[in-house]
Amino acid sequence: MTPSPIWTPAPARVASSRLARFVEESSPFEFEGDMRALYRDLHRWSIRDPAAFWSAVADFCGLELNEQPEAVVEDYERMSGARWFRGAKLNYAENLLEFGRRDQAVVFVNERGDRRELEIGEIKQQVAAVARALKQAGVERGDRVAAILPNTPECLIAALATASIGAVWSSCSPDFGRPSLLDRLGQIEPKVLFGVDGYWYAGKRIDCLPTLRAIAAALPSVTATIVTHYAGSDADLKGLPQPMRFEDLVVADARIEYTPVAFGDPLFIMFSSGTTGPPKCIVHSAGGTLLQHVKEHQLHTNIGAGDRVFYYTTCGWMMWNWLISALASGADLILYDGAPLHPDPGVLWRMAERERVTVFGTSARYLSALEKSGYAPAGDRSLDALESILSTGSPLAPASFDFVYGKIKTDVALASIAGGTDLISCFVLGNPLLPVYRGEIQCIGLGMDVRIYDQDGNKLVGDKGELVCASPFPSMPVGFWNDPEGDAYRNAYFERFPGVWHHGDFAEETPHGGIVMYGRSDATLNPGGVRIGTAEIYRLLEQLPEIADAIVVGQQWDGDMRIVLFVQLAEAAELDAALTAKIQQTIRAGASPHHVPKVILEVDDIPRTLNGKISERAVSDAVHGRSIGNLKALANPQSLAAFTNRAELAT
Repeated sequence: MTPSPIWTPAPARVASSRLARFVEESSPFEFEGDMRALYRDLHRWSIRDPAAFWSAVADFCGLELNEQPEAVVEDYERMSGARWFRGAKLNYAENLLEFGRRDQAVVFVNERGDRRELEIGEIKQQVAAVARALKQAGVERGDRVAAILPNTPECLIAALATASIGAVWSSCSPDFGRPSLLDRLGQIEPKVLFGVDGYWYAGKRIDCLPTLRAIAAALPSVTATIVTHYAGSDADLKGLPQPMRFEDLVVADARIEYTPVAFGDPLFIMFSSGTTGPPKCIVHSAGGTLLQHVKEHQLHTNIGAGDRVFYYTTCGWMMWNWLISALASGADLILYDGAPLHPDPGVLWRMAERERVTVFGTSARYLSALEKSGYAPAGDRSLDALESILSTGSPLAPASFDFVYGKIKTDVALASIAGGTDLISCFVLGNPLLPVYRGEIQCIGLGMDVRIYDQDGNKLVGDKGELVCASPFPSMPVGFWNDPEGDAYRNAYFERFPGVWHHGDFAEETPHGGIVMYGRSDATLNPGGVRIGTAEIYRLLEQLPEIADAIVVGQQWDGDMRIVLFVQLAEAAELDAALTAKIQQTIRAGASPHHVPKVILEVDDIPRTLNGKISERAVSDAVHGRSIGNLKALANPQSLAAFTNRAELAT
């Protein structure tokens, strides 16, 4: 039986969307008939005629090129060898700052209630000043500039200043530990390092200068450091190479200049989680990143001039890069720094109401935690400006769809999105033409040849399998840093299915074109030969208020695999026989008897990567007595002690 949508956009909303206008103005189709059939045809065209599609996207979304391409795409049949917009030149920062609205603003808010607003002219002036300082420090086109910064305007300004002169930007969150920072920044040899004196999180002030000194000292490539004054201290910059205060650089006489770079030249270096070894340094291009982002913003998220876009993110997560690109579509940016539930669960929603946020981005984990807190934004705040809620980081449970529409806003486009650092964008995401189905991502992105494969590489519909992409797309990585022959890059994505991007997600395409995510395929459980995605279990556990967090792994046992569930309990909850039975009954009723854990154990903390994702691989290694791949990739490696040598797992 075909499920019913949980929300359907009003016809007027569909007709006024930017995707509808794109269909009418830039595609070979008429905006009429069944919207699902129309989108299916539009998507098929975007794959079969990539030159026409991506050229139309660039024109419609206002991508400004300093030089026009000789060819939009070449070698499209070569998954890891396609070339996009050969001969074209552009500047990422120029597209964000010069070709949108003139009255745009960037608003910064933090957990302490501080607020700053900078008009686009102020941003440009500061970008010009910082770019001049970078040049004076010897930074040239192609050099790397790194940052260990919170999500403040200074981070945005530093990134755009770097891009304006054709240099390459890479940022990490200041909550990363020293070994993790060196694992990342040590590989790319930055010439200039941005840092901060300190920041606040959950009411505590964290001093960053000792870490900044240690990192700068360990990076011989760093010839200058630029420190932002944020945490209210009288920062001592002694011990840093050629230290400068960010605030001292901002002078009124700087004039902004933009260095055009080739479409495929490096813009950002992003880092993988590093759970299986040193983090991969993933290089993303200026043109491919921008083109993909404006497509996702304007066509899939309906972002345009006048929108106010917020995403709860740190500067070490790709959603920060995705967020700042919204300037190119004429939107205002709302930047936030601090804990998402401090001083109380309503903090982000008060901000959303006050700033009239139209697009609110967050994670599935946050929505689950918000629901368990008992806070209901709909009963507390006026969110009349809010049009879209975006969720990523992990699969969004069906119960969270109910929470959004029942407790946040009834008339809102809820878009669960999924992609990753590897492509600095999305494979599957929202769609302003289509309804929202409970537990599903709305569609496969335009220009993304996403399919679900079985183990033998056959396409599946209506069954679980591996999420792959069978054709090139512009935001594929330029490559990995220090991988001159491209061997590590090819092995990372094209080894499992030759010539096809293997993303490592376990997913299902529904008959009406939606996508259901079941977690990472390398964490897929296989008890009795039945493949089970871990997200199938997590989404049921999120309904239980007694469970604050959980992680599930498969333990090799008696010639088979048994499912082991570890739970972190909410305050005052107890893992007694009654709660154990409730957990088992909930999973059995919501999934199947195969999904029910054979062992349920309590722990005080769940291991997570520096980007906040649970680390099933590390727990599986601990349970089986194997060495852990890379402890430095974890935010809380000490938590693994609770999973090691558990007597309950020996019987």
